[in-house]
Amino acid sequence: MPPNIPSAVPEGQIKSRRSRARSHLLLARVSNLPTVWSNVVAGFIGAAVTAPSGPGLDATAGVLVPLASLSLFYTGGMFLNDAFDAGVDAAARPERPIPSGDISRREAFAVGAAMLVLGELLMWPDVTSLALGGVLAAAIVAYDFNHKGNPVAPFVMGACRGLVYLAAASHTGTVPAAVAAGAGLMTAYVASLTVVARKAGAEARWLVPLLISGISLLDAAFLLVVVPGQPMVAGLAALGCPLTLALQRWVPGD
Repeated sequence: MPPNIPSAVPEGQIKSRRSRARSHLLLARVSNLPTVWSNVVAGFIGAAVTAPSGPGLDATAGVLVPLASLSLFYTGGMFLNDAFDAGVDAAARPERPIPSGDISRREAFAVGAAMLVLGELLMWPDVTSLALGGVLAAAIVAYDFNHKGNPVAPFVMGACRGLVYLAAASHTGTVPAAVAAGAGLMTAYVASLTVVARKAGAEARWLVPLLISGISLLDAAFLLVVVPGQPMVAGLAALGCPLTLALQRWVPGD
């Protein structure tokens, strides 16, 4: 028994603390990142090939910057979500990293805010990208700050994913109508997913992960339509579905 634990405490009641790395992974919900990556691929490639002045598939290496930026926006938003929800989670989900004492609320706020700032900096220097990144950051904070019982919160959550499409597309120098339409479909899907998650009850533990992973399948379907003749591009996006489900066995995504 470690010397800092009184011998009067039964060994079976000693709480095993998570590592800081594990706590950060849980707060970031990294298992859902493949669906963000497929969103970025759909938005970026969709813009590259459908815009009259788009750079085409030859510009695919440029997707790396929006991948990094929008991954930071997502994980930063997840940290802020738990930071704002710490009081509610203390009663409803005491196993989460903040109420369990593994990470402080202040640290979660600091890390989340820093990630949003870094994500926005990676939007530099394109003005449209910066503007869309700012709107995305504002939507993320608005959702995290007031989503419990808020009837418009599912739409705000959906809009965050739609903005990922638009922000990724902006890195090609244009946001064509086809990508805007894809963003609208993604907004509707994620908003519906959020409503279902609220109402699922006990079924949420298996249903919500499936619906989240389905985001990548919708991305793949979008790419099949806007990039005909390039099924491997759609297949790359579709890989986000099984990868998300596999990662959720390691780090829960809810």
